[in-house]
Amino acid sequence: MRAQLRSEFAKLRSTRTILGLSAAMLGLVLLVTLLHAFSLSTTDLASRSGQVRVLVEGGELVGALFAGLLGAMSLTGEFRHGTIRPTFLVTPRRGRVIAAKTVASTLTGFVLGLMATALAAAAGTLALAARGVTVQLDSGNYVVLLVGGAAAASLWAVIGLGLGAIVRNQVAAIVGLCVWLLFIENLLVDSLPGVSRYAPGVLGRAITGQQTGTLHTPALAALLLVLYAAAAAAAGWPAITRRDVD
Repeated sequence: MRAQLRSEFAKLRSTRTILGLSAAMLGLVLLVTLLHAFSLSTTDLASRSGQVRVLVEGGELVGALFAGLLGAMSLTGEFRHGTIRPTFLVTPRRGRVIAAKTVASTLTGFVLGLMATALAAAAGTLALAARGVTVQLDSGNYVVLLVGGAAAASLWAVIGLGLGAIVRNQVAAIVGLCVWLLFIENLLVDSLPGVSRYAPGVLGRAITGQQTGTLHTPALAALLLVLYAAAAAAAGWPAITRRDVD
């Protein structure tokens, strides 16, 4: 198992994918955070919930999205370029490969989520100060934001990996993740709030402390998102271990 883990981390270090995803993520986090901070009225920003929204939507949401993309691409990229064949030839026990990818994606997703929420927290706080808004968040809120954003991203990396294992097509996996997080869940929030509070993207925001209707504490939201990640991994496992490689 250690050899597989070293291999997966080597793949991440030796390709430009992780660098490109990180750069794009940080740029988008900064853009979204500043847009929220300078477009909302000072009345909306004066409340704690408004300030959490600025930090969460710029940090956690983008971090979760890019972590999910990383998880999906770590597997679909191998199918796309054909490197999955030598990978399985070197390690015929495919379960070990998937387990190693799960661990690597989880840890890398955690780092991506922490980077995203840290940048959003710093940029958002400075933007609020620039607009003369008193920050209502205390140190505990920032800890929940940072740890929750990192945890949500790590779980979304597993969800992305499971989706990639099922569909195998990189474009389909990327489009599916983007459409779900950026469009479908927003529609659910507007039209079916009672259902949307159990959506995985909403759960990720709840982990960071954002109030999402009558939903959950961060701990309960984290537990529910763990179940989503476990379900995605369980669905992706047989899709890889039992299906032939084209």
